Amino acid sequence: MFINYLTLKDETMFFKQRSSADGTLSYFYGCGGKGLAIAVDVVAGDEAWFVAEAEKAAVRISFVIDTHIHADHLSGGRVLAERVGASYCLHESDQGQVQFPIRGLQDGEVLDTGNVTTRVLHTPGHTPDSICLLVTDLRRSQEPWFVLTGDTLLVGSVGRPDLGGAPEVLAGRIYDSIHGNLLNFPDDLEIFPGHSAGSVCGAGLSGKPSSTLGFEKRWDPYLSMDRESFIAQLVATIPDRPAEMERIMAANLGMAA
Repeated sequence: MFINYLTLKDETMFFKQRSSADGTLSYFYGCGGKGLAIAVDVVAGDEAWFVAEAEKAAVRISFVIDTHIHADHLSGGRVLAERVGASYCLHESDQGQVQFPIRGLQDGEVLDTGNVTTRVLHTPGHTPDSICLLVTDLRRSQEPWFVLTGDTLLVGSVGRPDLGGAPEVLAGRIYDSIHGNLLNFPDDLEIFPGHSAGSVCGAGLSGKPSSTLGFEKRWDPYLSMDRESFIAQLVATIPDRPAEMERIMAANLGMAA
């Protein structure tokens, strides 16, 4: 398990990254001074870890967010949200698909957790509902510090384009989300993806669990391609589908136990 601490002083921001054996990355961050936190992409079975971390930091989990409906692992987001009395959040487009109540997040919406703010970016492509989370620590700067990119932009790669639509269409949407949205931010913006090496959510993922936008612009091969080449290459390199994908997605949609 890799844990990254950006700041651990009680009055400032805290940030932790949790990794699973299959390359899945989850996040826990917030404002220690105001006692508010956000949990992102929680894996089923890890709920107790988030509860324990919240207790150690003396914070309340206000929002539990999945960056999309996951196809490779069971989500623990809804269970955690119910356990701590938080809002369980997905992109608003999921309100017609899931079989349980959610807080539907809108593109551009800002979630307030004290001195830490989180702006929702709708970045469809990996899945139609994919979002990224742009995070700012207001005690340091009005400018965003980092972005949780889900499976839209990965370190050394991008997300697979075949979950929820025609691969060629979704690949084009990933390109548009990256070039029309994420790449407009400054090069020093840190990126923290939803998966690293070992995951089947993208091809050629790095084992490094974070990067910067500027480094990826230079070295991620997908980011230097034109749209046509990007689509062709991404479709040609789709990994094998996750094991038990249909069962996992059904469970994450609330259609199965």
